[in-house]
Amino acid sequence: MARKKRYLTATMADGYVKTIGPTTAPHTHYWRIVAHLKSGKTEVFWGHANSLKEATGKKAATEEAAKQRGWKSFEFEVVELTET
Repeated sequence: MARKKRYLTATMADGYVKTIGPTTAPHTHYWRIVAHLKSGKTEVFWGHANSLKEATGKKAATEEAAKQRGWKSFEFEVVELTET
């Protein structure tokens, strides 16, 4: 039997809402990195993961990326996806 397609919604602390779907993927969490560059600009990276452990595991890679790319600072956030 085919899996039901669903829409997943992430609501970030700053009020940003991201909707993913329709999807049958087993995603449970959404992560977002807001990188502040030395030039004053910002870059945003995001993705979804199948577990909280997988999502929070991105933070170590983000810290390394910040060093390699010379980011002034960054925010890393993870929120749980809700089915809508």
